[in-house]
Amino acid sequence: MTIQSKQEYFQAIKTRYRSASKQDKAYILDEFCSICCYNRKYAIRLLNNKKHRKKKTPPGPKPVYQDRSLLTTMKKLWFATDQMCSKKLKAAIPLWLPYYEQEYGCIDDRIKAKLAAISPSTIDRLLKPVRVKYYGKGRCGTKPGTLLKNQIPIQSNIWDCTQPGFFEADTVAHCGNSLAGDFVWSLTFTDIATGWTENRAVWNKGAHGVLTQIKDIEKGISFPICGFDCDNGSEFLNYHLYRYFTDRPVRPVRFTRSRPYKKNDNAHVEQKNWSHVRQLLGYDRFNKPQLVSLINELYITAWNPYNNFFCPSMKLISKKRINSRYVKKYDCPKTPYQRLIDSQHVCQQDKQRLTDTFLSLNPFTLKKKIESKLKIIFNTLHDPSI
Repeated sequence: MTIQSKQEYFQAIKTRYRSASKQDKAYILDEFCSICCYNRKYAIRLLNNKKHRKKKTPPGPKPVYQDRSLLTTMKKLWFATDQMCSKKLKAAIPLWLPYYEQEYGCIDDRIKAKLAAISPSTIDRLLKPVRVKYYGKGRCGTKPGTLLKNQIPIQSNIWDCTQPGFFEADTVAHCGNSLAGDFVWSLTFTDIATGWTENRAVWNKGAHGVLTQIKDIEKGISFPICGFDCDNGSEFLNYHLYRYFTDRPVRPVRFTRSRPYKKNDNAHVEQKNWSHVRQLLGYDRFNKPQLVSLINELYITAWNPYNNFFCPSMKLISKKRINSRYVKKYDCPKTPYQRLIDSQHVCQQDKQRLTDTFLSLNPFTLKKKIESKLKIIFNTLHDPSI
């Protein structure tokens, strides 16, 4: 039987099949399968014309976040915030959205409502095609300091995490592939309670240079230093810094150090070494003294305000072991500025000063300033005439 004959026979019986009773349909179907040599299920689909029916919509609610303009806005915000994780980005959207409109124009109210209601898991799902992963590993630049190990106690327990002023400090080497010779170091200064972080650049991490930058940091922060915890590096364990903190007539600073070779004792500042230094400057070797002032200008005028006022972070609330795994609980993401405003240990005058600073900043302007200053830094680094 030819294909044309099969089609003519199909056209002849299909109307009769659809109007027939269930028993008659079985007889017609048997006849159709025997004449055309079709599989029974295939013959049923042909006679019911299922392949031409409208496709059924998948079960469940209709997609809400497939709007192209929503995806465009989300991508721009994600890249502007240095690819934050979804939980932090969810908290950052209300902070960044007013400045986004100043930068890119007004957003439809419908898109604003969706951005306000979007969940972290939906953000992950939308941004999955454009996610970028960063890799890199560095070198340890801690040279043990032995002068004051007996005078400075080891801090093995947890600091007071409710009051601002208890700091952890560390240094990051911009040495490239070798620790030999002279190069720039970054000093990281992190408050445990709020996550407020200050960075400064020094040449060769000498005791005098580190002390000078710590004094500059102390002048700029809005709350006093109550405790100072560091690793066992010689840039911190020296008499200059020890006397600066402990010989104060009013409220001496409690100076402690971590256990040797135990990085988790300084976990708060160690994570900032990656997010605040390596992600910004990478792993190049900065071996020109002129770079110190340029990097400090970047840190003070743009990078530190950008992180402290517009980048939320999460704090660990509890950690417990259940069988063979650890279960951790975190609080809602907040910026260091928001944590200071919520703190009862910061006076109203300092809070007002912080609020005035916050209102004078624009995260997109800071982002542009960071990029322009980075371009100057790397042009200076690779200029053979300097």
